[in-house]
Amino acid sequence: MKNKILTVALGVFLAATLSGCSSELSNEYITIKQYEGLEVPQVEQVEVTEDQILNRIDYYLNADAVKKEVTDRAAKEGDTVDIDFVGKVDGVEFEGGAASGQELELGSGRFIGANGDYKGFEEQIEGHEAGESFDIEVKFPDSYTEELAGKVAVFSIKLNHIYEVSVPELTDDWVKENSIESKNVKSYKEEIQDQIQNTELWMSTLTALVDQVEVKKFPEGEVEEQQTTITDYYQQMASAYGVEFEEFLSSYLGMTEEEFQEEAKKLAEDAIKQQLAVDLLAEKKKQEISDDEYEIGLKRYAAAAGYTNDSIEEYEEKYGKELIQDSLLQEKVAKYLAKSCVQVEQDTTAE
Repeated sequence: MKNKILTVALGVFLAATLSGCSSELSNEYITIKQYEGLEVPQVEQVEVTEDQILNRIDYYLNADAVKKEVTDRAAKEGDTVDIDFVGKVDGVEFEGGAASGQELELGSGRFIGANGDYKGFEEQIEGHEAGESFDIEVKFPDSYTEELAGKVAVFSIKLNHIYEVSVPELTDDWVKENSIESKNVKSYKEEIQDQIQNTELWMSTLTALVDQVEVKKFPEGEVEEQQTTITDYYQQMASAYGVEFEEFLSSYLGMTEEEFQEEAKKLAEDAIKQQLAVDLLAEKKKQEISDDEYEIGLKRYAAAAGYTNDSIEEYEEKYGKELIQDSLLQEKVAKYLAKSCVQVEQDTTAE
């Protein structure tokens, strides 16, 4: 169960008739006192627009785009380029002004645009061929950061690669390759609508399930391992902020290191309880992740995290197949629980 604490973040799914019974499930680690008819907070049903559905689908379509490298012409608007660059103002490199292997769609408007007599960043790459190194000048807008507002910067650029990117169309054939539940565009839109409307409900069912778990014992060393994982994560965050860990906890989280470790231990225990409960329920109710479900789920998670088909192996390597499997299983079990859950209106009256 290595790194299972991260499953909680990954399981924000970028995902049994009502019997009311209190059937128990048990193994050497836990007892689930109840899993059918779980009470969860009432989820307000909001209208999901066609634009919201299409925007979500666009993430998946763009992640499934095919890149073809261009070697026989210069870059033009609409191409995606791979560039290295270093930016300087008055000959001095500024923070955040350098990158290597940066992919950029020319014409997307992501980088600095035209300003007065100065052309935009992206349009000055147009007309150059792969392998070229060249300098461009841009002028930051007056609304930019205080340090750079209105200033002229020189960017030294190396154009590594030029690509034509073809984004697939939303068709029945594409849906069949990218969904387990749907076989045509109409049903796929309904599937996406369901995702948008019910993610909060699915997450609530897992929280309610954990509340029904009695722990006999945790797997040996798991709590300590997860606590260390959490601590390492926040220590890296402190390093990124350029402060000592103790100062980071005090200034940004408002707690002492002792208080942090207490909270980290609780988070670790809750994450392990959730995964133990999901694993037990999945085993008893024969909820498994097939190879097809894994491959489609992997693409969906990677797309939500900004990865494309070209980098999906990088995503899988970063998080690990076991962790992704666990997250998909949590999503599947959450949907199973939601079929019989009881939504209860919350009393918001202050005591």
